[in-house]
Amino acid sequence: MSVDSKVSGLRFTLCTEDDDDIICIDQKQSLFSQAFAALNELRCNGQLCDIVLVVEGRKISAHRVVLAASIPYFRVMFTAEMLEANQTEVVLQELDYETLEQLVSFAYCGELRISAGNVQSIMIGANFLQLDGVAEKCAEYLQTRLHTSNALAIRAFCSALGCRAVVAAADRFVQKHFMCVSRCEEFLQLSVDDVVELLCMDGLYVESEEAVFEAAFRWIQHDREKRKKYASSKARLNLDKEPQHDNGVFDATDDQTTVPLHNVRLLACVRLPLLKPSFLADEVAGHQLIRGDLACRDLVDEAKDYHLIPERRPYLRSFRTKARCCNDVPGLMFAIGGLSTGGDSLSTVEMYDPLTKRWTPVRSMTSFRSRVGIAVHDRKIYAIGGFNGHDRLKIVESYDYNKNEWTPVAPLTKKRSALAAAFFHGKLYVCGGYDGITSLATVEASSLVSDVYCPEKNTWELGEAMTKQRSAAGVAVLDGYLYVMGGHDGMSIFSSVERFSPEKGQWEAVPSMLSKRCRLGATTLNGKIYVCGGYDGAQFLNSVECFDPTTMRWSPVTPMNIKRSRVSLVANANAIYAIAGYDGMSNLSSMEVYREETDQWELATPLGSHEGGVGVGVIPIPPNMLSG
Repeated sequence: MSVDSKVSGLRFTLCTEDDDDIICIDQKQSLFSQAFAALNELRCNGQLCDIVLVVEGRKISAHRVVLAASIPYFRVMFTAEMLEANQTEVVLQELDYETLEQLVSFAYCGELRISAGNVQSIMIGANFLQLDGVAEKCAEYLQTRLHTSNALAIRAFCSALGCRAVVAAADRFVQKHFMCVSRCEEFLQLSVDDVVELLCMDGLYVESEEAVFEAAFRWIQHDREKRKKYASSKARLNLDKEPQHDNGVFDATDDQTTVPLHNVRLLACVRLPLLKPSFLADEVAGHQLIRGDLACRDLVDEAKDYHLIPERRPYLRSFRTKARCCNDVPGLMFAIGGLSTGGDSLSTVEMYDPLTKRWTPVRSMTSFRSRVGIAVHDRKIYAIGGFNGHDRLKIVESYDYNKNEWTPVAPLTKKRSALAAAFFHGKLYVCGGYDGITSLATVEASSLVSDVYCPEKNTWELGEAMTKQRSAAGVAVLDGYLYVMGGHDGMSIFSSVERFSPEKGQWEAVPSMLSKRCRLGATTLNGKIYVCGGYDGAQFLNSVECFDPTTMRWSPVTPMNIKRSRVSLVANANAIYAIAGYDGMSNLSSMEVYREETDQWELATPLGSHEGGVGVGVIPIPPNMLSG
């Protein structure tokens, strides 16, 4: 009698009072690991294999059930009524041997090494075999390897594979580093379709529009005889319509003409009205390829009208008069004026570098002031009005970071503190504020459009008054409108919002904020207006909301960690910074950062020399200082 027979004949009873007295053996991880390791060993030894994959004349033996379980492409092949379902050999034309071997091995082992040498072939193979997890890891790898010398090629490769995540990342990278990318060989080898698409992007980060013109004609000069035809065309264009590109077709049409992408003029992609007048006259109007083409001259004339007749600019609005804006570019943040620990007004200025995450002191203003208005234009910061502890001020000065010096500017026509200031249509607008007696509805503007400050334009003029007297309001510029939000008139705190339309030359009401608030912070990011903090008459606020102009609605956003009145809010490197303020008990030196992708606020490096009430301006880091 065998041992098994003896054992099977033995029976016994266990004593237990619990019917649920059960133990569970859970060795899934080790079992699967051991089983697949054993299967791979069988595969490598050619044992029990029932399918042979033939690629480039070489054979890879495998187990049909393992391939079907691990690789979606083979699951369909072997379980559907396909010819290959009953074959012992399957020929694959789309892959190379090394790639298929690595992916088959991955199906057994769950391990795969991605490197610069194999990422392209692995990504192609993963897409073909529908291994989405592998393709995603390849995409993540490519995003970390973007460089000015390869970003365009990576974008083209991933676009062909339909990998939108990498295409979007490459677009952001190329726009941020356009100055360097446009000087690489890859750029010169682009098709006209791709050049037009690139030059039309709103987010190109350039010192000036001159760089876009030079890039376009550098591309033409690379193969002048073949490409000079792209500088112009006989196609009729609607000059007020923004070019659209979708599925390889560029639409720059009127109601009667549809123009294929390759026929559209490169010059139409350059925002000629934004060029310096001297460059427009000397380099553009006199260019051989432009001078001899009527349609090109029409574009140049449009730009000249923009410069020569500034009062008509509101009526010349088109995508070519819209300044490019790259949200991904880091900027140096300057905290200006404000209050000391003892509550005294300061002239102190600190600079924050988001790359080093440190605040450092720079040249102080020439005057002490808090509740100061701040605006930035052409890499200069303007400090406007404010309060010195005794009087409201109308003094204005500008800061040149390259020289680290402050220069006086023509004073305001009225004393103002708690004012709203922003550059809009080439002018510095100052809205509302408090003059020591009453809140103001008046608006004044100064033409500061020259690259070098011109004494003859150093004047302020009264603009169209707002519909309400507003002190301590928020201000933002978005899509060709100047928005002013909230504030108070000395009696009531507002949730109302109004915006100035340059075409109509008047202020118009838009939907009110969800909360009434004065002493709030306001900024724009990715086509929306964000407001935060402030005071509603009963409590100090940490709430945040944003306005979407496409829906004309306000919606709540994750609140800040700290209540902040008299807070400064700025956008920088695709994030929003809330700086300093007052929480109802004390002035604040803290700072927190909001990122749209996480919808969270995080505390960041606090100010070193301020205790609230600061004005903040951001100067983007120059393109030539960006690492790529």
